Amino acid sequence: MRARRLAKGLTLAEAVDQLRELTSRLDKAPRITVEQLRLWETGQHRPIRPTVLVLAGFYDCSPDDLGLDEMEAKAVVVLRPEALDGQRIEPVPKSTVGEWIPTAGERLSHRVDTARRSIDRTLAAATVSSSQLDDIDEMVLWASRDYISTPPAPMLIRLLDLLAEVEGLAAHRQPAVIQIRLSELTAMLSTLTADALMKLGDLPRSRSWYATARTAADDSGNAELRARVRAQAAMLPFYYGPITSAVNLCREARGISGRSRTTATHALAAAAEARALAKLGAESEADAALRYAAKVFEQFGGDSGDNAFAFPERRYLLYKSGTLTALGHTREARQAQEQALALYPDKAGIDPALLRLEAAICYARDRSPDEACQLASTTFSRMDPAHRTPIVEERAREVVQVLPPAIRSSRAARKLLEIIELPPGRM
Repeated sequence: MRARRLAKGLTLAEAVDQLRELTSRLDKAPRITVEQLRLWETGQHRPIRPTVLVLAGFYDCSPDDLGLDEMEAKAVVVLRPEALDGQRIEPVPKSTVGEWIPTAGERLSHRVDTARRSIDRTLAAATVSSSQLDDIDEMVLWASRDYISTPPAPMLIRLLDLLAEVEGLAAHRQPAVIQIRLSELTAMLSTLTADALMKLGDLPRSRSWYATARTAADDSGNAELRARVRAQAAMLPFYYGPITSAVNLCREARGISGRSRTTATHALAAAAEARALAKLGAESEADAALRYAAKVFEQFGGDSGDNAFAFPERRYLLYKSGTLTALGHTREARQAQEQALALYPDKAGIDPALLRLEAAICYARDRSPDEACQLASTTFSRMDPAHRTPIVEERAREVVQVLPPAIRSSRAARKLLEIIELPPGRM
């Protein structure tokens, strides 16, 4: 029924208006509303037999063409405006239909026609409109913006709600263009879900969700998204190991996005690879990767977007800081940290805290243990407890780990470890 309406180029409201005009002179004209027609098209309600005949006449087809079993409505009527002058609808008598005995050839033709109609109905059975998909796109965009500053636990609930909505639509057969967009949305939401779980320290589930994100991205066929999901997924092994997996994921992302080397994704993958190589201690490779990342970012020009999938200058500087800090280039690292912190808004999640903890690591490498532990303690204690997740705790502990062994048990170091161990709200 929906396929027939769309073939006439009519909206629900336009179809109802024309049906009302067409039946206005009929005795006992059926009552048809926009909501009623929508329910008929989605199969939630079934029209009564006289209304079926009106609809078949309006669309100039048989009841079977409208998705109704022939046993339910064995009558066909041709309904045209010029034939309505005071006339009643006269269906073909059931006895006439029952007397027809099809030949073998007619039975085959009937099967051929029935198969085609069934496929036409399947192709038109999309359960989501373009406007509805645009609304979901907008909700996902807002979620990716809020993700930057919202603590991971409440954000996880919101992401799961959106995933359930997208999954409900993707579970039904959709036209290819809509199915691709649903796969893209699934990949984006799955990536954010994996990242939130990583921040909360649930590593097995985070790893599984990153795998789901890659599957959805690959299903979409969107090369930029396929590369972006892999570059984002590299954060899990970067923080929790194995580091070589982070390097491999970044290189895979760069390979996928290689044809467009001036994109945000290519710049992100290059910067993330440099940071991972630096943490591995591969100094020459990390330096080369960082130079390449700087070149790509300069060509790319930065991303003005303010969401979790953007790659603005402050995020590039965060990766640069991580690379230089791991390499022990403390002076250059501090410059990157100061530049990045000046670009972050007041509410920006954990990134500013990670930058300050990297500054503390630089103090530790420069043999200023008291300054290192004091900065780390202040940073950690001033954080919103909801953002004080395991990923931040691990970075704070790293401040003590890079201190010379002889002073890891100093008063300042012990105080920092005690602060890290305190439950939220007890500082």
